[in-house]
Amino acid sequence: MNHSGESTRAASGPRRVDRHHVVVVGAGFGGLAAAKSLAGLPVDVTVIDSRNHHTFQPLLYQVATAGLDGDDICFPVRGVFAGQDNVRVRLGTVTDVDIERAALRLGDGSTLHYDDLVLAAGAVTNPFGIPGVEEHAYGLKSLRDALALRSHVLMRFETADTDPVHLTDGTLTVVVAGGGPTGVELAGGLIELSTMVLRHDYPGLDLRSARVVLVEAGDRLLPGFHPNLSAKARDTLENRGVEVMLNTAVSSVDATTVRLGDGSEIAAHTMVWTAGVRAHPLAETLGVELTKGARIVVGPDLSVPGYPRVHVVGDMAGATDSSGALLPQVAPVAMQSAEYVADKIRHRIHGESVQPFEYTDKGSMATIGRHDAVAQLPGGIRMSGVVGWFAWLLLHLVMLIGFRNRANVLVNWAWNYVTYDRASRIIPDVHHPEESS
Repeated sequence: MNHSGESTRAASGPRRVDRHHVVVVGAGFGGLAAAKSLAGLPVDVTVIDSRNHHTFQPLLYQVATAGLDGDDICFPVRGVFAGQDNVRVRLGTVTDVDIERAALRLGDGSTLHYDDLVLAAGAVTNPFGIPGVEEHAYGLKSLRDALALRSHVLMRFETADTDPVHLTDGTLTVVVAGGGPTGVELAGGLIELSTMVLRHDYPGLDLRSARVVLVEAGDRLLPGFHPNLSAKARDTLENRGVEVMLNTAVSSVDATTVRLGDGSEIAAHTMVWTAGVRAHPLAETLGVELTKGARIVVGPDLSVPGYPRVHVVGDMAGATDSSGALLPQVAPVAMQSAEYVADKIRHRIHGESVQPFEYTDKGSMATIGRHDAVAQLPGGIRMSGVVGWFAWLLLHLVMLIGFRNRANVLVNWAWNYVTYDRASRIIPDVHHPEESS
């Protein structure tokens, strides 16, 4: 929901004004799950997003590290709902939510009214006010982020290839801030890119200067995992060449330097921030109570207190578990909460009540790189190494939308594994049309 778009009417025509209207804001995991669960019910559903595609965010790091093309992990939102007569898709940016008037204001000046609202706009990178992060660090929340990071990293190798001085000034150093799943997977992908792939492209470069530094403020990586799996992830990354720094905070960033909380500095021309997110800024337009990270306070049924027709799912929701702790901002929470809200709307249409939302943790996974991953499942089941890696591959293939995407990703993975090559090492032409000959 970051970029403005032009509103469009779905090919199926205008909705029936006499039917209950559910508006779903956001076409991420939560938004799609809610809309798909409402498809076929006696309601009209409008899905609105500023992008015309759904992005499979767990694989963005593979786009950033040249393992996959952007198209491989994206799918047109209209294609998801092809044949669903009660679901319409609208391209546009919601700029404000007026919950008193049950209306949304869009970037093109139009207004969209609803009977039920499902807020599923996700989250954005949270720089925590650290100087220089917004200006100089790359995020990894969108396809645009991933492509920009990939181009930047590849250009650093091109720069280093022109003058040996760049081998020692931090040009080939990448600092990844945040030791959660995204940071761990990205660090593993970057070290593979430099040590297994780019060494063939740049045989004249001494790639021992191509550093990947993973910085984590806590005392271990993957804090949501069992300590044994956290230790396994750290050992594997370090054995592959990643420099892991625990109990280390970032104090400031500029274009060529990352400064740490202990006063030390890392010369680095690339900084990636995966150390935290906050709810989409749309949450702040409602004028309701927010939790830490700007998440909207919700009741046990995921509605906003005092506004039973406004429901919040996924990363925007300040939903809690039985202990009162905020639920993690991950895809399974988004999907389960969205399906719950859709089911609640269906029950209410029939005059039925529902039980409070209860999240079921089905486990967590993180890949560390080639034939290595860690996974923890319900019942205390823990996996690592090749077994965990295959489990990770299978899960992500199943979750991808579209047969073409699954086939392309599977072929790319097989090619990368067999050849130690990554075909997506393209730096897009950034010249303006008038500069072309």
